[in-house]
Formats: sequence, C-alpha cells, structure tokens
Amino acid sequence: MRLLDLLENISFKCIQGTVDAEVSAVIYDSRKEVVPGCLFVCIEGAKSDGHEYAEEMAEKGAGVLVVSRPVEAVKGKKVTVIQVEDTRYALAFISAAWFGHPAGKLCVIGITGTKGKTTTTYLVKSILENAGFKVGLIGTIETVIGEEHVHAENTTPESYLLQEDFARMAQAGLDAVVMEVSSQALKLHRTQGFVFDYGIFTNLEPDHIGENEHASFEEYMACKGLLFRQCRTGIVNGDDVHTEKLLEGHTCEVETYGTGADCMLRAENLELVQTPGELGVNFHVSGLMDFDAHMPAPGRFSVYNALCAIAICRHFRVSVPDIQKALKDAHVKGRIERVRISDQFTLLIDYAHNAMALESLLSTLKEYRPGRLVCMFGCGGNRSRQRRYEMGEVSGRLADFTVITSDNPRFEEPQDIIADIREGIDRTDGEYVEICDRREAIAYVISHAEKGDLIVLAGKGHEDYQEIRGVKYPMDERVIIQELLDSGLAHI
Repeated sequence: MRLLDLLENISFKCIQGTVDAEVSAVIYDSRKEVVPGCLFVCIEGAKSDGHEYAEEMAEKGAGVLVVSRPVEAVKGKKVTVIQVEDTRYALAFISAAWFGHPAGKLCVIGITGTKGKTTTTYLVKSILENAGFKVGLIGTIETVIGEEHVHAENTTPESYLLQEDFARMAQAGLDAVVMEVSSQALKLHRTQGFVFDYGIFTNLEPDHIGENEHASFEEYMACKGLLFRQCRTGIVNGDDVHTEKLLEGHTCEVETYGTGADCMLRAENLELVQTPGELGVNFHVSGLMDFDAHMPAPGRFSVYNALCAIAICRHFRVSVPDIQKALKDAHVKGRIERVRISDQFTLLIDYAHNAMALESLLSTLKEYRPGRLVCMFGCGGNRSRQRRYEMGEVSGRLADFTVITSDNPRFEEPQDIIADIREGIDRTDGEYVEICDRREAIAYVISHAEKGDLIVLAGKGHEDYQEIRGVKYPMDERVIIQELLDSGLAHI
C-alpha cells in the first residue's frame, strides 16, 4: 500500500525519504518480526519508547519510520522518516487506512462509564441478535466475531488490533459491533481513525486514578468525555451528576435515559422480584417508548443497564416483544451471575473487585432482605493497599458475614493481603473468618449456608484463573462449585 494513502488523514512532515514509498506491513511493537518494507510506528509507552528501537528497525529492513521527534541515528539511512505530533494518534489513522476503513462498513456502538459497560454490551448484543441482526462484541471479557470467541487482554484493544477486528467483522458480514470504550483507550487514542455511530455513557465515579492511569478524577472524566466528540449520537445517563460536565464540548446529538422526569427514556414503577430461582426487577418504560419490562438481575443498576440497552436498540427499530424477550434471556458471565445450588439459598458470582463496586453490589442485595448476606472476597496483589482496607470496611459494614480469602496474589504473599483486608474489616462490627485457599473458602460458604442466605463470591467474576508469582493457574469458580457438588458437599 502506498505510504501517502496511509497518511491521508494525518498532519505530518516527511523528514527524509519519499511519501511515494510502498508499505508492506504496519508494525508498532519492536518484538514483532520485521517485514522488509514495513512501516514501524515509534510508540512512547509507560515502560519503553519505540524511538529507541528506530535504528534497529531500519537495519532490519523497515522502509518507513513514524516518529514524534527526530531520531539522529537513522539520518542518511535508506529509510523514510515521517514526523507527527503524536505517534499513538497517527497509528490509529494509519491502521484504519491499512484495513480499508472497516468501521464505515459497520454500525459501531461504543459504551463508556465506570460501571455497567460489560453488562450493557451483552444486553445490546442479545437484543439486536434476537431481532435478527449480526453483532460483534469487543470488551473486558472477550472479543466475539460470529462463533469465534477470543479472550480479551485489554478492555479496548490497541488501535491496530481494533481495526483488524473491525475488518474481520465486516468480512464476516456482521451488521454492527458493540464495544466497551475505556478511559485509557480514549486517552491513548486507540479509538481514533473512525466515528462511532452511537456513543454511550453509563455512569461515573472515581476509579482508575493513580500511577500509569489517570492523574485525577477530572482527567478521568475528561477522557470519558472525549467519546462525545467522536460519535454521531450520544446516549447518556441523565441522572448522573457528572453528565453535564462530561458532555462539555460535545459535537454529537444527545439523548438521555434514566429515572428522572426530564429523561427522554425513563424507567418507572420499579418493583423488586424474588423467587427461589431468581432475584430480579420489574419496571415500566416510558417517554420515547412505552411498555413493561423485566430484568432477571437484581437492583436499580440492572434497570439502568437495561434502559441503556433499550435506548440504543430503539434506533435499530427493534420491536417491543423482541426487547422484552431478550432482556429476560440475557445473562452475563461473572456479572451478578447466579449458580444454582439449592432453593434454600442463593449463590451469586460477581466481578466486584473494588470498594465502589462491592458497596453497590452489597447495598443492592440487602434490598432483597436475605436471611443473611454472606460475602466472600479477596484482593489482588501488587495493587493499592488502600483498596484492601476499603473493601474490608465495606463488607464488614454491609454483609452479615464475610469470608476473607485470596484473589490474584501475583507477587505478594496472600496472607499479607488478607491482613490488610482484616485491618479494614476490624474498623466495623462485621463478623468474619479467614480462609486463604479460595477453593476451601468456596467449600466453606456452601457447606455452612443457611436457609434464606444470599451468598456472593466477589472479585473473580468472569476470570477463570488465579495469578500467582507470574503464572496463571486454572481456577473457574463455576468448575470448583460443580466439583464440590459432585464430591457430595451440597446437592442441587
């Protein structure tokens, strides 16, 4: 492909060589095999800088280097050098051109927010597919293209990989793609090079603030807001206190959803539903649509997720019966996921892995007035110790009984992490036990379950591994539960 065609939407300066060069491949990772005549984009990362490998890439046969600052070592070498202001930004546009601008062949739906992104993507996919659309998905758990499911490394892939996924989806004949858009992806320009048909905002609370993430809540919010300068229609939570600030400078048409009277699509008459087989909620949809709905997942945040999905699918003219059926059938792995053990008590698996998410989850479950609310969780190693204190305090305050266990200890000692959690829970009157081995902890909560208990295994969610000293060992809580049942610990 001609270099000039790859640079068509980028401001650049040709430092040496010619823009008429032919490009054989696009590479941005110095660890990848160099193809003669390839274009290498020098990305400045948190741990390494691609500019340091520019000379090596040229010597190995790269035909073009894209840089954001001069690289003296390649002056005079037989390589074209293109200078841009930001190489990550340039990579997104180069990648889009390399794959033939595949986003233009799909309806692209991007969902951002602190909570609800994953659940909402699956709800949208379920509703649209139930109505006959072919839908791809890109998110925290996986990338789905037709029958192919690929484990996700990042919530939103690097721009080159994202465009490659779009191209594969277009080639597979898909109509649309629904994707999670993280604040980091927006900050690092992974979603540049195309325009979203629909940009979605779920909610905003302080998160991802710290080293190698966001310097402040204000920066976190500003990055989320970038989506609404890169979409045609914005669909936002009208009840969130940050929505107005987040939309500053938006260039899209805006629609709102929520429970407030000013929201364009509203949920009214919320009613909690509890049966031996389900924790759910009934509500009425009013405003832009008018019908009764049911979600087989607990609490107000489930209503927001459903309402957001409805607001999106309205634009696809999905019928009310198709929406109602899809909502009832939708289930998301590791998000308030019920595992059937017994009609005497309820067992849930959820990804809640910080204090904010755990408080939201436990507060919601308490509204169902269980006999006891039992929470089993641990915290990840090599992460903020403050998170451990906070999660311990939340569980001690809201749960009737807590089982402190191990999560992904990584390179820390599990017992040291448990000690930090204990420090938080000791600030409350909450009762607890410590069982370091997660399998043993699961066996304990099941074997000690009482009639009317609501038990939540928090923190792992969709994850099917436990990371210890750099190694990921198989650990799927669903598999463990079935093995415990098969061993006679409990009966369905």
